[in-house]
Amino acid sequence: MSARAISILGATGSIGRSTVAVVEELRAQGQDIRVEALAAGGDVAGVAELARRLRPRFVALAEEAKRADLQAALAGTGIEIGAGESAVEEAGARPADWVMAAIVGVAGLRSTMAAIGQGATVAIANKESFACAGPLVRRAAAASSATILPVDSEHNAIFQVLGAPDQVEKVTITASGGPFRTASLEAMAAATPHQACAHPNWSMGAKISIDSATLMNKGLELIEASYLFDIAPDRLDVLVHPQSVVHALVHYVDGSVLAHLAAPDMRTPIAHTFAWPARAQVSTPRLDLAAIAALTFEAPDLTRFPALALARAALVEGPKASCALNAANEIAVQAFIDGRIGFLDIARVVGEVLESLERDALKGFQKSPSSFDEVRAIDAAARTAARTLAGGPR
Repeated sequence: MSARAISILGATGSIGRSTVAVVEELRAQGQDIRVEALAAGGDVAGVAELARRLRPRFVALAEEAKRADLQAALAGTGIEIGAGESAVEEAGARPADWVMAAIVGVAGLRSTMAAIGQGATVAIANKESFACAGPLVRRAAAASSATILPVDSEHNAIFQVLGAPDQVEKVTITASGGPFRTASLEAMAAATPHQACAHPNWSMGAKISIDSATLMNKGLELIEASYLFDIAPDRLDVLVHPQSVVHALVHYVDGSVLAHLAAPDMRTPIAHTFAWPARAQVSTPRLDLAAIAALTFEAPDLTRFPALALARAALVEGPKASCALNAANEIAVQAFIDGRIGFLDIARVVGEVLESLERDALKGFQKSPSSFDEVRAIDAAARTAARTLAGGPR
């Protein structure tokens, strides 16, 4: 059997490193896996270390200013390098059978679309691509015959238990509740970025950890689920499940409910997308329900976590709103990390940007963008509005 060519976009992030762990384990089992490309943001040392282990043909760094550092770090390896947005997009476009799309935020859209455009099997962990341009992403995948497989644990769970769509009554995704599940509004108002990043179950980067703390991550996942599986917003639900064992439930018209359970380890959905339609044997933790003893569920508190309600409203409103929601959230989260706004101000900033959709800079855009240029314009306008509200230039 010929080697299977893969690329990893977002290689130095938490999903990227979990992907590397799966690849190295499967290589150790004798699978012939060739790495075509790695892409990262600005972590020269991290991506160089991975490149020396995986021996890709091409390594791309998003930060153009670090090109010389990357060249020095990989001197003598024979690995081709590139830097800047176009290089990261090239990494997605390089010929590969399977591409992990794990660049966080709208920054991952271009490389994800490049991977889809070349007809690869795309393991998508970049939910922002669907939040910003869900219908366009689906259209592009259909045109190129690309296969999109969801990596987020909730969407991967839905994928595994979803049967005939016309027999589905409702789909529920779960949320751990994050570090502030039981916190008061007063405690949340005083929360620091360090506290917001202290997720109880998952080890993730700062942006997604803070999104989990606000429940915006769950809102973005609702948007992704709607576009990915063609599910109407009123048939999507969220349950808070602190143990993070049940990842999604599909409710059928006869009253049956199928649930997907697994230990909270991203290697499990990554391995599933890598081996699909077969399964790969990987050394992920095995679920011991007797040891866990109890699984609990509760409705989300939309008073303390208004970001979830904002995301649902944006989903109902349409792609322009969900694109603006994502852009405003990225700016607000960074402002919180920088200490320019408080934790509760994240949802405030996003909400005020959404309220401005039909006035000011966002008024002239149609509800469903017809091109990626229009998506980028909406994104830029929403970011400008959010920067003003967050009181800073970034």
